[in-house]
Amino acid sequence: MKINYCLLFLVLMNWAFYAQDSTAIDFESFPKGPDLKVGLVLSGGGAKGLAHIGVLKEIEAAGIKIDYIGGTSMGAIIGGLYASGYNAHQLDSIFKVVNFEKLIQDNLPRSAQSFNERADSEKYAISLPFDHFKISFPSALSKGQNIYNLFTELTHHVQEVEDFGELPIPFFCVATDAEKGQAIILDKGCLPEAITASGALPSLFSPVIVDGRILIDGGVVNNYPVEELRRRGANFIIGVDVQDDLRGKSELKSAPEMLIQINNYRTIEAMKDKVSETDIYIKPNIAGFSVVDFEKGSEIIEGGEKKAKQYSSDFLKLAQLQNTTYRKAQLALDKNDTLKIKSVGINGNLYYTRSYILGKLKIKPPVKMTYAALFRGINNLAATNNFQRINHRLEAYDNGEYHLALNLTESEATTFIKAAIHYDDVYKSAALMNITKKRVLFKNDIVSLDLALGDNIRYNFDYYSDNGFYIGFGLRATYNSFERRVDARFVEQLSDLPLESFNSLTVDYTDFTNQVYIQTLFQKQFSFNLGVEHKFLKIDTESVRLEDDPEAKVYFDNSHYFSTYGNLVLDSFDNKYFPTSGWYFNGDFHLYLLSSDYNNDFEEFSVGKARAKYAHKIVPKFSVQIGVEGGFKIGDSEAGSLDFILGGWGNDFVNNIISFYGYDYISSAADGLVKSDISFDYNFYRKHHLNFGGNFANLENDLFTTGNWLSAPDYTGYFVGYGLETLLGPLQTKLSYSPEVDKMYWNFSLGFWF
Repeated sequence: MKINYCLLFLVLMNWAFYAQDSTAIDFESFPKGPDLKVGLVLSGGGAKGLAHIGVLKEIEAAGIKIDYIGGTSMGAIIGGLYASGYNAHQLDSIFKVVNFEKLIQDNLPRSAQSFNERADSEKYAISLPFDHFKISFPSALSKGQNIYNLFTELTHHVQEVEDFGELPIPFFCVATDAEKGQAIILDKGCLPEAITASGALPSLFSPVIVDGRILIDGGVVNNYPVEELRRRGANFIIGVDVQDDLRGKSELKSAPEMLIQINNYRTIEAMKDKVSETDIYIKPNIAGFSVVDFEKGSEIIEGGEKKAKQYSSDFLKLAQLQNTTYRKAQLALDKNDTLKIKSVGINGNLYYTRSYILGKLKIKPPVKMTYAALFRGINNLAATNNFQRINHRLEAYDNGEYHLALNLTESEATTFIKAAIHYDDVYKSAALMNITKKRVLFKNDIVSLDLALGDNIRYNFDYYSDNGFYIGFGLRATYNSFERRVDARFVEQLSDLPLESFNSLTVDYTDFTNQVYIQTLFQKQFSFNLGVEHKFLKIDTESVRLEDDPEAKVYFDNSHYFSTYGNLVLDSFDNKYFPTSGWYFNGDFHLYLLSSDYNNDFEEFSVGKARAKYAHKIVPKFSVQIGVEGGFKIGDSEAGSLDFILGGWGNDFVNNIISFYGYDYISSAADGLVKSDISFDYNFYRKHHLNFGGNFANLENDLFTTGNWLSAPDYTGYFVGYGLETLLGPLQTKLSYSPEVDKMYWNFSLGFWF
């Protein structure tokens, strides 16, 4: 008898478990064949909405044809892409490779930024609008431009569809009118814009302006639009609900959790009626996942698939009612397809000129280009941060050519304050403050002032007018100073003072440089500058005393130099500090025409130098960087202050000071240099790096005349290091050794270099 009761108990428990998710469906009561219209409703839920993909896999496996799709927020994103032609397995592949962290943070590829924009983004840890002398904060963490760009790229095959009812599967989504608090049904217009608006979660993404309305996440008012599917003619509805349940006492320990709980009161109450409108109601087990757990996407998708398998028999019965076995085809897409853009229309550009915008897009119509090249151009424009929103679409002419329509919303902020902190072995500790102003004299110009306060005061003033394809112009003023204990042998190359009794001495190094230049793009990849330069260079010490004036400083140089110069730069590295791919080239030639000649040894001379680097990922997480560098002086001037100086490690050194592992800072100098280096980087865990490598050089006067630049290297050094990418910039440390010096050197830096 006890065994019978146990069996009865197990049967009842099994029935109860199934009944909590599903009720018996009377399939005979539904129409059959073409009269049966199956609707799919997908709720919002942030990252938890990836479970929709798992459910879609099982729907496809059963052979069900979906006639209508409606969704909100993440449900709108998954539903919109599915309606545009993707199948579930393609969606799975897409969302497994998308880096949501970069998307949400508005991070664009480094290649999308101009040289000035790149230098700006790799210098400051904080940037805030400062118009009318008031600090303001962005309306959201992200403008959503990356999200919009991604959806535009993924839906370019249906770009001409304005009525979403004409998509491969008729579709609509829900957004919220932030001004009126009303639900807005989006079923016409621009598909990427619609699904971006539906998913514009307040505080995370900026609102989207559509037809003059400020739209935010549709989940605020209707997170499960099942009633709209019924109104459109769906007579059998499958619903996937990934909304949160109410949280328990132990979970309500913070303000965000309490706000989520308050919002859940309304959505859970609304679902009581909505569930009864759903014929197959699926609620995946997504407990333990948050709305931002995108890195756990595979687990969430698997959870949706696992839950949907419990409804496999119902799915098969539904497919039988349709009297056909539907197989959703795989969408064939090729971003390298070529299109011909005949014309470009730009709306909304009040301050930025057409030439500036086309220059950033790298488009001169008529032009043939791939979709991939077009999307790169859109990224270039977005990377300027001059636009709050860049909406774009292609409109076809009858002959197969296209008109590119751009609708721009320019950023209202024109003034910014920026800040960063840094420490290194040369400049020591410094706090960087910056004020940047756009549109000062011309529509496309920008002025920036850096002031670094700390152990050594520095500043950098920049003014530049960016004219896109046309020649830009600018002026720059920089001040650098530092104090360093150096080897006396180095100082002997700058002066004929008797220093035999000194092993080392402390040198004050000061550089004040002013430049006026013009700049243009060459082959759309190189930056080419021509300009004139004034440089004041002062190198002195108090370690040496003169017999005739023991209180006076000893100056090794205290001169003004006047020159003209040319500079050519290519930089396709994917990361300045830890590159894994790309090329870098910097070639510079200065002709020094005049000098105030403090040491009475100046004659006209030239200095040319070039540096090339290549980075390549050998295997995942392991990359190599190979570099060569060289320089020479032409002329008989005895002035040695602008010679090549080897030693130490760092970035962005002034003049011709060259980093070299295994030697102390400012160890040796000469007017000819050949250097090569190789380094390996292992990104062993997320933002953590281990690296090692070596460098080799020949350095001497008249190096290229004597031919010694081809001989075995006189200078060698090796290093091991560790790096960590932080919000303040990279934390890096290096331990280096040279067999010639037979001494270990330890270097450390924290923060972006400036």
